[in-house]
Formats: sequence, structure tokens, C-alpha cells
Amino acid sequence: MISLAELKRRIDSGDLSAAAAVDQSCAAISAHDKTVGAFVCRAETVRMASAGPLRGIAVGIKDIIDTSDFPTEMGSPIYRGWRPRADAPVVAMLKQAGATIVGKTTTTAFASRDPTATLNPRNPDHTPGGSSSGSAAAVAAGMIPLALGTQTGGSVIRPASFCGVAAIKPSFRLLPTVGVKCYSWTLDTVGLFAAGVEDLAHGLSAMTNRPELLPGAAMQAPRIGVVTQDFAGLPEATSGEALRIAALAAERAGASVRTLALPEIVAEAWQVQPTVQEFEAHRALAWEYRTHYDAMAPLLRAKLDETVGLLPADYDAARRIANRARKALAKAFDEVDVLLTFSAPGVAPKGLDWTGDPRFNRLWTLMGAPCVNIPATVAEGGLPVGVQVIARFGDDTGALEAARFVEEALAR
Repeated sequence: MISLAELKRRIDSGDLSAAAAVDQSCAAISAHDKTVGAFVCRAETVRMASAGPLRGIAVGIKDIIDTSDFPTEMGSPIYRGWRPRADAPVVAMLKQAGATIVGKTTTTAFASRDPTATLNPRNPDHTPGGSSSGSAAAVAAGMIPLALGTQTGGSVIRPASFCGVAAIKPSFRLLPTVGVKCYSWTLDTVGLFAAGVEDLAHGLSAMTNRPELLPGAAMQAPRIGVVTQDFAGLPEATSGEALRIAALAAERAGASVRTLALPEIVAEAWQVQPTVQEFEAHRALAWEYRTHYDAMAPLLRAKLDETVGLLPADYDAARRIANRARKALAKAFDEVDVLLTFSAPGVAPKGLDWTGDPRFNRLWTLMGAPCVNIPATVAEGGLPVGVQVIARFGDDTGALEAARFVEEALAR
């Protein structure tokens, strides 16, 4: 994989030109994407910025995010050839920071359920996950150092775990979702994929102009609460082992590690998350569902058919539960700095007919909390397994610092 932080150091020192760094990524895409299939389209002529903290950094953009230089087709024939007139703000933020947008990455249709043809670079017989399939695969295959994805249920953290890359789903609305095709306005969150946690910090800091996100010289040993999310069902043995390994490594590195029980209202919020998500999806996708029903991807269409009877009263009750759960979760962080839990139920499922289960992600998206995936171990078949670090809402700096602590502890 390509380290964004290392590229920055080489560019800043004059050891590598920004143009050469982008050329390396373009060459890697040409060499590998014909087998991985991470990109929907690529730039014919690369537009380079001459300044900015991300100059020389090639970035892929998930194809539900508007770009003025590329079509935004959202994984659906309904939008084939659609050309937005303006960049989404997150794309403009990248360009303002000097990044070079080299193409659009694959997405499941409207960032929902129907898989793409993208292969997992770690094992092509397995899914890369979804819905941010191409972004995770492109970083994992060493094509680009940074990619944008989105998460409504588990569409950043889960594919990052399956592909063995670092990723952050920031606090809700740290990154704007204007110009991103909406599925659920309460949940949709723009996230980043990169080789490591330091790379994520540099990327997010440059985009948001928040220097506090940059890694410091020394990290304090965090207080970690291990959460097994029993309400979401049992994980596979591979994820259970990854969590055990990560917790033990963090403890040996000096962290305070304890098992933490979540308040019951938090489990209730996990139960009602689909109600919030699907009620809003019916409004966000109302035009497509009404006027292009037959062109809708089959799994998404079936889910919309299944949930067409959701009532406003159901939605309102679910939102009340979610609000109470957010308050209860905030109090839980009085006891610990971060939570450590599963990123996915196990390794990437075999085949390309399913992108995997988001049941260990969807609660944290509903809570709006920052989540960071860290590759923890590699299972049989070369399949990675990650764990996620979760911090208090708004504490993205703390999430990145603790994730880097755990990442370095695992490296030892």
C-alpha cells in the first residue's frame, strides 16, 4: 500500500516531486485495476495542484459523490452518463488542499446492497465489502494513498476490515454530505480510506483545516472499554480472535483495558436503526422508486418493497430511542476514553453476491460517533480482520490517537 504520510514527507523534503507521486499512482492503477476493478472511470488528463498539504496525493472518489470532472452514476443505470455541474464540498475541500482527483471508485447501487464486480485485492475469491467497494479495494491494492467513501450502516468500516486498510468514519457531519446522493440524512457520513492511521489523520486534517487532528509526538495510553455488542449476535471466531489480540496488545503497551457493558437503551437503538434508515431511504429515493422501479437494483428494490409500510410514528419512536441512546453513550465515555469492538462479523464472505453484514457497525453510525478501523490480524486465505476504535461524538482527534496507539501496539 502507499503511505500518504510517507509521500508527504518525501514531497516536502524534495526527494519526490508531486507530479512523480501522482504518476506513480496512475501507473499502479493502469497495472492493477484491470484485475481488481476498483474504478468506474479515470482521468484522461490529470489536473495537478501546485500547492497545498495534499499536493501529489492521488485520490479516488466514491461514485455517489458529485464531481464536476467525472460522471456521477451512483452504481445505477438510472444515472448513466450523469454529469454534475459542481463538485460536492468534500471534493472541493480535497482540491483546495492540493489533492489530485484521479477517478471515481465503484459503489453498490445508491450505496445500498447490490454488489459491484470489484474484487478483494487480498483474495479475489472474496468480496471487498460494500458499499464503498472500490475505495477500499483501490487503497488495499496500492493504487492510491487516499480514497473517499460513505457509511450509512457499515459501508466504510466493514470494507476496510475486509480489505485490510485503515479507515475513519468521522463524527456525524464533520465532513459535509451536500452533493452526496442521500440514502438516510440521519446516518449518511463521508469517510476516508488510507494505508494507516497516520495517513488518515493527515488526510482528514488537510481536508478540514484542523491541525489538531495531526498525530502528536507522543500518545497517552488510553483507557479502553472492550465492547462485544452481544445484542448484535456472535461474531465468527476470526473476529473474536482479532479483538482479543488487539485488546491484549494495547494492554501490554500500557493501556488500561476493561470490558464495558453498554446501557440497555443502546441495544434498543441498535434494534431500531433499520427503521430510521429505511424510512428515510423511501423519501431520499422516492423519485427513482416511483419512476424507474424496474431499473432499480434488485436487492435494493426488494428492501424498499419490504419496508414500504413504515409509518411516521415508527420513525418518530425510533428517533426518540436513538436520542436517548446517544445521551446514555456519552455518559459511558466518562469511564473510558474509547471503545474497542469488532469491525465486521468475520472475514470477507466468499463470492461476489453479498457485501457482508453491517450488524457490528450500524449502531455507531446511528450514534454519530467517530470510528476507526485498524487491521488486527490475517486469517486463512490471506483475509484480513480488523477491529474498530470508537470515541465520544466530536472527539475525532481522540479516536485517531487511540487507534494509532492500538495500531502501533499490534505492530510490536
